[in-house]
Amino acid sequence: MSDGAGATHSIYGFERWGRGLLEVLPNGDVGLLDPDRPDAPAVSLPGILHDLQERGIHTPILLRVAGYLRQNIARINEGFARAIAASGYTGAYRGVFPIKVNQQAQVVDRIVEFGRPYSFGLEAGSKPELVIAMAHRLPKDALIICNGVKDDEFIRLAILSRKIGFNTVIVLESPRELETVIRVTRELGEEPLLGVRVKLTNRIGGNWAESSGDRSTFGMNTDQLVSIMDRLREAGLLHCLKLQHSHLGSQIPDVNDVRRAVSEACRYFTELTAEGAALTHLDLGGGLGFDYTGEKKASENSVNYSVEEYCANVVETVAYALNEAGVAHPTLVTESGRAVVASTSMLIFDVLEATFFDADDAPRPQPEDHHYVSDLAAVQEYLSADRLQECINDSTFYRNEMRALFRRGTVGLREMARAERIYLHLMAGIKTLAAGTQNGREIEEHLENLADIYHCNFSLFQSLPDVWAIDQLHPVAPLQRLDEAPERRAILSDITCDSDGKIDRFILADGISPSLPLHRLRDDATYYLGVFFVGAYQETLGDLHNLFGDTNVVTIELGEDGEFDLLHELEGDTIAEVMAYVEYDPRDCVEAFRRMLDEATSAKTLNAAGRKALMNAYRDSITGYTYYE
Repeated sequence: MSDGAGATHSIYGFERWGRGLLEVLPNGDVGLLDPDRPDAPAVSLPGILHDLQERGIHTPILLRVAGYLRQNIARINEGFARAIAASGYTGAYRGVFPIKVNQQAQVVDRIVEFGRPYSFGLEAGSKPELVIAMAHRLPKDALIICNGVKDDEFIRLAILSRKIGFNTVIVLESPRELETVIRVTRELGEEPLLGVRVKLTNRIGGNWAESSGDRSTFGMNTDQLVSIMDRLREAGLLHCLKLQHSHLGSQIPDVNDVRRAVSEACRYFTELTAEGAALTHLDLGGGLGFDYTGEKKASENSVNYSVEEYCANVVETVAYALNEAGVAHPTLVTESGRAVVASTSMLIFDVLEATFFDADDAPRPQPEDHHYVSDLAAVQEYLSADRLQECINDSTFYRNEMRALFRRGTVGLREMARAERIYLHLMAGIKTLAAGTQNGREIEEHLENLADIYHCNFSLFQSLPDVWAIDQLHPVAPLQRLDEAPERRAILSDITCDSDGKIDRFILADGISPSLPLHRLRDDATYYLGVFFVGAYQETLGDLHNLFGDTNVVTIELGEDGEFDLLHELEGDTIAEVMAYVEYDPRDCVEAFRRMLDEATSAKTLNAAGRKALMNAYRDSITGYTYYE
């Protein structure tokens, strides 16, 4: 690798957050590494894009790597297996994948396939998700965990599914829900497999603190649990209660929170067993976090533990608590979604153009220009590293005074344009002098406001909704030219017409930055960016802001020789499809447009050739990709 590539590598922090899945190749391309074949050469991401384009598959693309999913499932299951063996734990582990984290068929199908050797199951939080789960041939020991609010139909389907071999557990969320279960059970004459959701008092940190503690939405407190136990005993169904569900919290940053929450869950498990519940499974819900930033610390976008450490902590804590209470070790269940799918997908898009807040050259002030223009140009004479703040203050003052004069009509458009160009040229000089030096906070804030805007071919609201909604961080990096030092710093803007459609926080090797180092755009080459670790929630939560639909989706398998196999391709939404989502019938739109053309043709404002061209353009658009082509 050249010095340039090495230096760039240190800027973006691939080695810090890349999880051993990415490598910068000698030609400056980002390459994908195969975790199943560590000795195989990396597969060039730009090379993959070139191949896909030849097949007619264009950016933006959601790229999934099957091997990454296989590795994640194996890592969690084998992590628990090793922890169980090391601690002398006598129970087993049965993981389930929460379908809500990524509901896409190609993802769920592969999770079932790759999880089969481990009897990996599925979690359904709604009737549609239960229907999806039951469409898969799960191993005989795999579980279907039913969470969420359930009506008669949901409960009936869950109970009847046991007749064909599904281990479908109805997790009771409230006393009212139990009454529905009792009634449906009596109607069917079939016994259910039940769980009960216990609300833990321990609160976690991070973005999802509200999913834990007393104020969490689901689960029952101790008073409700006692009434549930009494009602089950009264109904003759206490023996059906086999599982305790205690959700620890989502994306837990601190492993000590895991220990504390598991300890509390074990206290409930011990007490419920003493109450006569025939519990055999302890479901600790989600919580296994994902380190997006590579910081390895307890923060909103990172965690201070590994998968292996999580597994060891859970098993050790349960074993100790139940040994002390003299209770048999249950089958452990976790619902780790983010850790299973986050790393498996990346969003790849092209940069369309850039807006710059500096200039390579400047015009000379004209004799008739206001003196502020000459004053502004004169800043160049004393522009130096030791006078940066002064130069910023002066240039900003003169530029702002010129803007005020323009608003009052004192100066004209061309005079104002000269002043703006001179100002931008000064900013270019200030950027150059400030680069690589320690500057005060005021100077740094000014430079942040001068970052370029790279306009990119994607919709933040469709493909990266958590970036907008909860300030989720995902690693972002260029996919090529990493053997060249980047000359620019930019924020990213999507192609929606919303000012919130931007990314302005980035993960770099030295921390979180308000701008991303990027290369100058070239007219003869497309510049690609990748957003990594978008497999959890982002594919499911996206909305149709500006009616931008799903992107093209591709699933690949990395090969042994630096090549790849295309496993599956799904074309992105057409305009007609997204119109249908918002209750338009595309055929009605075509017919309405045709009538307007006919009226214009009859009125002689449109000739026959123009009518044909307009009709063809409208039809082509309505069947085309929603993104820039």
